[in-house]
Amino acid sequence: MSFLSHLKSGLAKSSSRLSDGIAGIFTKTRLGEASLEQLEDVLIEADFGAKMAAELVAALAKQKFDKDISPQEVREFLAAEIAKILEPPAQPLVVPAGEGTKVVMMVGVNGNGKTTTIGKLAAQFKTQGFSVMLAAGDTFRAAAVEQLQVWGERSQIPVVTGVPGSDPASLAYRAYEQARAQRVDVLFIDTAGRLQNKANLMAELQKISRVLKKIDASAPHHVIQVLDATTGQNAISQVQAFKELAQVTGLIITKLDGTAKGGIVVALARQFGLPIHAIGVGEGIEDLEIFRPTGFARNLLSPE
Repeated sequence: MSFLSHLKSGLAKSSSRLSDGIAGIFTKTRLGEASLEQLEDVLIEADFGAKMAAELVAALAKQKFDKDISPQEVREFLAAEIAKILEPPAQPLVVPAGEGTKVVMMVGVNGNGKTTTIGKLAAQFKTQGFSVMLAAGDTFRAAAVEQLQVWGERSQIPVVTGVPGSDPASLAYRAYEQARAQRVDVLFIDTAGRLQNKANLMAELQKISRVLKKIDASAPHHVIQVLDATTGQNAISQVQAFKELAQVTGLIITKLDGTAKGGIVVALARQFGLPIHAIGVGEGIEDLEIFRPTGFARNLLSPE
């Protein structure tokens, strides 16, 4: 199955809710105040957020107010507007070859699919010809370490681990030294995501960055936050927190196949403007793919 097919299937819950909601409003009707208000409610329910929903509705009203409009026309218009919003942040994760070891620090709340995403990314980079190493920096969660080791064995990628409960920053430092000595292209560092203890997590992530800079002042070269789309608007507060904690440089959004709230991708793009490197619509390695805004927007709104 092609990724577009995966995407269409993965966004089915979101697409179905939006299409049904739009069809229920715009059957043989003119675009007026009442229908615009109903459309705004539909978009908010799909987790576009109140501000983004109002912006899209205002754009539609400017073009079509008091004119006959079909559900198909509404979906086409919204898909085009959403694609324009998503175009600037749609940026693949690029690691230049031959410029020394680049560090990609992965952050996010525990349970968002961070460790799985690292495994998928690492496997994809290796397939592209990069040499890769993993560092199991979430040293207080044995399950996270074991999961990363499984991915490493599956893809034949070395994994640096430490004693359970050991200092994550020391492990990151050792992994970076080892990766540089072996001329590895990309080092992915897993980290903890215990957001309920914000002060401790901030200190931990900042210490990791600080010790990496002792080796290379520009490290970590990427700080990518993994978000679970099923959390909806809670993803907004997560990004706000991790931007403060770890100076996030880009996002990966997972589990879009498990939610009817795909609008959260648009809300995140508009509010933060951070690069969206990839999205996940399934469990397989092939289900984590470069974010393509036009394909995403069209499959989200399902205009035929």
